[in-house]
Amino acid sequence: MPLSFCGNDNASAYSVDDGVLDNGCFVDALNLVPHVFLLFITFPILFIGWGSQSSKVQIHHNTWLHFPGHNMRWILTFTLLFVHVCETAEGIVSDGYMKSRHLHLFLPAFMGFIAATTSVVYYHNIETSNFPKLLLALFIYWVLAFITKTIKLVKYYEHNFGIQHLRFCITAMLVILYGLLMAVEINVIRVRRYVFFANPQKVKPPEDLQDLGVRFLQPFVNLLSKATYWWMNPLIIGAHKRPIDLKKIGKLPIAMRALTNYIRLKDAYEEQRMVADQADKSPSIWRSMYHAFGRPILLSSTFRYLADLLGFAGPLCIYCILMRLGGRNSPESSEQKNVTASGLGVYFLSSHELLENTFVLAVLLFLALILQRTFLQASYYVTIETGINLRGALLAMIYNKMLRLSTSNMSMGEMTLGQINNLVAIETNQLMWFLFLCPNLWAMPVQIIMGVILLHYLLGFSALIGACVIVLLAPIQYFIATKLADAQKSTLDYSTDRLKKTNEILKGIKLLKLYAWENIFCSSVEETRVKELTSLKTFALYTSLSIFMNAAIPIAAVLATFVTHAYTSNTELSPAAAFASLALFHILVTPLFLLSTVVRFAVKAIVSVQKLGEFLLSDEIGDDSWRNGETSVSLEPCKKHPGAHTKAINRKQPLRYQLDSFEQPSRRQPRPTETEDIAVKVNNGFFSWGSNMATLSDINMRIPTGQLTMIVGQVGCGKSSLLLAMLGEMQATGGKVHWSKLPECELMHEGNPSKNRNSVAYAAQKSWLLNATVEENITFGNPFNKQRYKAVIDTCSLQPDIDLLPFGDQTEIGERGINLSGGQRQRICVARALYQNTNIVFLDDPFSALDIHLSDHLMQEGILKFLQDDKRTVVLVTHKLQYLIHADWIIAMKDGTLLREGTLKDIQNNDVELYEHWKTLMNRQDQELEKDTDVADSQTALERKNLRRALYSREAKSQIDDEDEEEEEEEDDEDTMSMMTSRRSKIPWRVCWKYLTSGGFMLLFMMIFSKLLKHSVIVAIDYWLATWTSRAQNTSVSANSSANGTLTDTVPFDLSYYTTGFSILCSSGIVLCLIASLTVEWMGLSAARNLHHNLLNKIILAPIRFFDITPLGQILNRFSADTNIIDQHIPPTLESLTRSTLLCLSAIGVIAFVTPVFLIAMLPLGVAFYFIQKYFRVASKDLQDLDDSTQLPLLCHFSETAEGLTTIRAFRHEARFKQRMLELTDTNNVAYLFLSAANRWLEVRTDYLGAVIVLTAAVASIYTSENRLQSGLVGLGLTYALTVTNYLNWVVRSLADLEVQMGAVKKVNGFLSTESENYEGSIDLSQVPEDWPQQGEIKIQGLSVRYDSILKPVLKHVNAYINPGQKVGICGRTGSGKSSLSLAFFRMVDMFEGKIIIDGIDISKLPLPTLRSRLSIILQDPVLFSGSIRFNLDPERTCTDDRLWEALEIAQLKNMVKSLPGGLDAVVTEGGENFSVGQRQLFCLARAFVRKSSILIMDEATASIDMATENILQKVVMTAFADRTVVTIAHRVHTILTADLVIVMKRGNILEYDKPQTLLAHEESVFASFVRADM
Repeated sequence: MPLSFCGNDNASAYSVDDGVLDNGCFVDALNLVPHVFLLFITFPILFIGWGSQSSKVQIHHNTWLHFPGHNMRWILTFTLLFVHVCETAEGIVSDGYMKSRHLHLFLPAFMGFIAATTSVVYYHNIETSNFPKLLLALFIYWVLAFITKTIKLVKYYEHNFGIQHLRFCITAMLVILYGLLMAVEINVIRVRRYVFFANPQKVKPPEDLQDLGVRFLQPFVNLLSKATYWWMNPLIIGAHKRPIDLKKIGKLPIAMRALTNYIRLKDAYEEQRMVADQADKSPSIWRSMYHAFGRPILLSSTFRYLADLLGFAGPLCIYCILMRLGGRNSPESSEQKNVTASGLGVYFLSSHELLENTFVLAVLLFLALILQRTFLQASYYVTIETGINLRGALLAMIYNKMLRLSTSNMSMGEMTLGQINNLVAIETNQLMWFLFLCPNLWAMPVQIIMGVILLHYLLGFSALIGACVIVLLAPIQYFIATKLADAQKSTLDYSTDRLKKTNEILKGIKLLKLYAWENIFCSSVEETRVKELTSLKTFALYTSLSIFMNAAIPIAAVLATFVTHAYTSNTELSPAAAFASLALFHILVTPLFLLSTVVRFAVKAIVSVQKLGEFLLSDEIGDDSWRNGETSVSLEPCKKHPGAHTKAINRKQPLRYQLDSFEQPSRRQPRPTETEDIAVKVNNGFFSWGSNMATLSDINMRIPTGQLTMIVGQVGCGKSSLLLAMLGEMQATGGKVHWSKLPECELMHEGNPSKNRNSVAYAAQKSWLLNATVEENITFGNPFNKQRYKAVIDTCSLQPDIDLLPFGDQTEIGERGINLSGGQRQRICVARALYQNTNIVFLDDPFSALDIHLSDHLMQEGILKFLQDDKRTVVLVTHKLQYLIHADWIIAMKDGTLLREGTLKDIQNNDVELYEHWKTLMNRQDQELEKDTDVADSQTALERKNLRRALYSREAKSQIDDEDEEEEEEEDDEDTMSMMTSRRSKIPWRVCWKYLTSGGFMLLFMMIFSKLLKHSVIVAIDYWLATWTSRAQNTSVSANSSANGTLTDTVPFDLSYYTTGFSILCSSGIVLCLIASLTVEWMGLSAARNLHHNLLNKIILAPIRFFDITPLGQILNRFSADTNIIDQHIPPTLESLTRSTLLCLSAIGVIAFVTPVFLIAMLPLGVAFYFIQKYFRVASKDLQDLDDSTQLPLLCHFSETAEGLTTIRAFRHEARFKQRMLELTDTNNVAYLFLSAANRWLEVRTDYLGAVIVLTAAVASIYTSENRLQSGLVGLGLTYALTVTNYLNWVVRSLADLEVQMGAVKKVNGFLSTESENYEGSIDLSQVPEDWPQQGEIKIQGLSVRYDSILKPVLKHVNAYINPGQKVGICGRTGSGKSSLSLAFFRMVDMFEGKIIIDGIDISKLPLPTLRSRLSIILQDPVLFSGSIRFNLDPERTCTDDRLWEALEIAQLKNMVKSLPGGLDAVVTEGGENFSVGQRQLFCLARAFVRKSSILIMDEATASIDMATENILQKVVMTAFADRTVVTIAHRVHTILTADLVIVMKRGNILEYDKPQTLLAHEESVFASFVRADM
């Protein structure tokens, strides 16, 4: 057929007799002019690259959208493109009705499409390069196009074409669109005045875009980039070369920052509060959330509705295509319609005729899919962004409330740390998830109703049966979902319990090993684990049921529907109806499956909001205006400070404070004598911790300014409470606390008056550290001043400790950093208090964890010199009475009341008895103050040694482990780039295999087999349906034709054969679904059980060295996070991965089977898919890591703040902490936003790929069906192609998730390779007497000991002999090997030469449990476990009560325990927190007494006990252990002066070995010098 523009079947085509414009072909040609004009003008501009001329502001050029009507223009252009596609299609189809080709029917339309595309590209380039003058070209184009199209429309109208003709409608649409675009263009000229006006308007980009730190561009890019997440390409593809880090994802845009959203939510909440207060109700959080975040949710719901409605296009198009293909064989369609329309010489289609063309339907289906997916992802994105904003706002609200919580709430347990952590970690996330899912709540009903209506239209009555099956099974779904939640909750409880036990084991591992109690504790963990596994079993069962329901419901519904239809309906089932309804069932199942989840989340959200509401309404701390000094103050004292004084001089002068009254100034001014020098004053104070009981009663006291005040008294008499009462942390039930205030001129000098003056430097008794560097912990937000910092570190003797840390004072300490010992932590806290520039310093027992040297140094240098030089007011709580002589003012307390207050002289004169009592206690240590300082800094030194040991070993270990620890961290940068890339995109198959096999081979085989079988059966069901319906259709067609008189041989159609086969296949499919989902879960469970069991046993039997090297947090992580992932997350991910992969593969297989041509198109699609998943997996893994790693500091910051509330409030640092919290929240939110945007990126791309697959499958099958392909098979192919779109992204997401989760298995496996201690002995237990060691005779022969085979020995060839019953003291400087010797008795260290013989048996031949259970040791740090007192003294339950009471009596604890509820069964909380440190130490002594072994080793057990108790203990040990061998490792030499034998050690060798008297007689012996120094 010859080509020609106007067709050559009509002679008049080129004649213009009736007037030029009445020739249709000419009008069409005229329409080409604007398009060609635009292309000619824009192409040179685009290619020369005017676009490269950028605006003057440094900015993300390609994202700045600033022309008015921007979004409108994009929407109009997209619509224009769609209309052009319709116009082209209409032209091509109507051309098919003509005798010759008429190019003018579709060529101008096609050119219009190209021109419209060009216009938008051109516009985008002009806008981003900010060059508005060039927009004139577009303006001219719109005008020209508008004119030419209007001419065309007018001509059609004149020739009597109207709405019934499709081309008329299309032209009318185009006229409207061009007109609107013209209007948009005029508007830009009006607003920006870039032409026709004298002064063009200047514009500035938004703040976010000027800030190059903002990398999240979603709010700022154009619609196309917004819809496809195009702006993320560089990030995701770049992740392949270098990992994504926090710098790459930058900051949040202002509108999404936590602060912005917090203000929005807070305003809404305050509004609700006002309303609620009037109505006397509690304020509604729901309403405030709606007011703050309602609008985006509505937008998202709109997108969702659009997407759901477009979703039904799929089934409808399939229906129409199959109807047409099925109807092809009817005779009428073959005639050519040679109809010529009137005057314009071409044929005009009606819209109905256009839609009868199958290729047009295929294209429509493709477009509908693309649009539907775009809208769906947009809806998801908007809800997620809103959810993240809400979470940020909620976190800020919780934090602000937390900073104002009253302390009594915390300590009385009304608001535990756990609850706050739950609010932060769980409740806010629940609400966020609820927001993600809430558009589903109102979108689903619409979707379900539409679906059922369409089904009814296709299948009639029988469709309702299928729908009923689905609807009736939905409640079961819901029931399963609630059960799942319950099971998860109980699992959580058990795992928390298990973690608590594991945590205690790890913290007290040294003790457990020394006492040979590992197995008792291990079995208690295993017990909890068994319970946890039982509840996990339930969890797994319900999970698999839920998965099964999801897979089985559509099968059941289809079975019910089609079988019913076959027997009740009088029409045969056509392939069109069958496959369209199959697709509809697939659509229907999703909302019903989701519904249960959404409802469950809604219930959870309601509970969360309730908890949140209670928290926001809980008690707050009183408003302490007396510390902010808000009331007016007279300017009298300013005369004393002439302005010339600098700050330093001022601080040296004795300042006069003005007492600032708490009440209104109307109260009479106190007499000058009162106000002279009082910093804090309490009048008849009664204070309580929130209960009605007053903890402190009748307190009248004052604290003099610039003096050192000491508060003394026995354990538990309310010393710490008094400090807190002054700080306003306790509830004052009566009386007042007055804080005096600085004269204002003093404030003026300060420079930052408000900042430090009213804050109090406070060092709490329980040291509180931030997760930060040592330096940050000490400066605590104050500017760094080198001299001052150095002075503080020296006074607290921190330098040696800092030198040991791997990065000096830049080392991270705190929960997640390096674990410091108690003394080190305490000294850092004291250093923080000293460093602060405040007038008042409160120190709560700063010496409790320090040894005598450090205490003295701190007292002399820090408190007496550093603080007093500064004339700061110091309040010191202490047990060390020998420091009382330094006090300017003493407050003695007893049982919550003041016993005495005054100077030491006052007390000496007035209360002789008290003074004498103190004197006796002091006497023993009074002389120690003048001693020499070169004696071993005992305890500190030991701490340092531990630290050194841990760090040294950690370095050694890291050298060994570097290779296998972190595969990702490459050593050298040059050639590893490519290696890294390949490694990062590889899937860890080895670990996967390890995981799968740890579940057992039998289960693995069953899982694989059942999965494959299930999917083949599901394909078989649909194939059966295809052949059945095709046969049915053919039968009916042939019946028709035989009725027409043509003879065809009809094959009898056996309905029952098909229905029976169909039913059998469906039933077996349902059963297989159940089996397959069960096997996966079961395999996951057995893998989890085996992995945890092996891990626990490996770790608990590991040598003590392992615990020195490995940080506790790391071990705990294996038991908490990693075990949780293995228990609960891997099985469902694995299930989802296998299911979606097999579904996609079977779908592609079916399509290829139906139309083999499809495989050619599959190649480029496959390549595209491969790259998308490869890039996405790497980026997703990085972003997931970022999300996890930024979440941890946020949660830590919350729990840290909750623990240190008193300190933060005393320091008045609330604002700084809020700021930090907002930063952490934003960092976490930006990571999460990027993660979800990356998921959208992936889903949009896989969805578009899916749409292309549908298009190719449809075109291929339509094309081949011309050659008589069964229309049933076409339906099969198309239905499967539609399912692929849903599952492609699940394949990638599950793969990415599994890859991340396999990391947990890898880490656990890493620990499974640790060596165990050698527990077996070489001699038989029968050779060891029952009561060994009876005498307690110890021979040490040539003993050499080291901590690890790669380290140097710490003991070298030691020889000693200890007689039975001897009391031996071992002393020596730090690092001389004293403690190592004590560990050698228990074989805790590597004894590589020599031996220790106890009562004739070489201990290296004994099994470890036997050896360790027969000796006793008291360690330096007291360790108690949660449980009862009885459990702590005797976990094996072997002793009688009398024996336990006797032990408690020896340890001075009997009365105290008797007074507790439950006596021996009284509760011990975790770590023994409900007893003071001294009491804990006494319990540890009692524990050693309970075990009646003839050898007791004491590793300086009296460090944290006050002197009175210590004296008693020394006596007890001498009497109660008169007949046993006692080895004491002494840090203070005077404790071993009474020993029978003294061993002095130096550098791992024995230096002196004799009776103490003999050694003292030698003037030059080392021991004598020690004792002299100690006197």
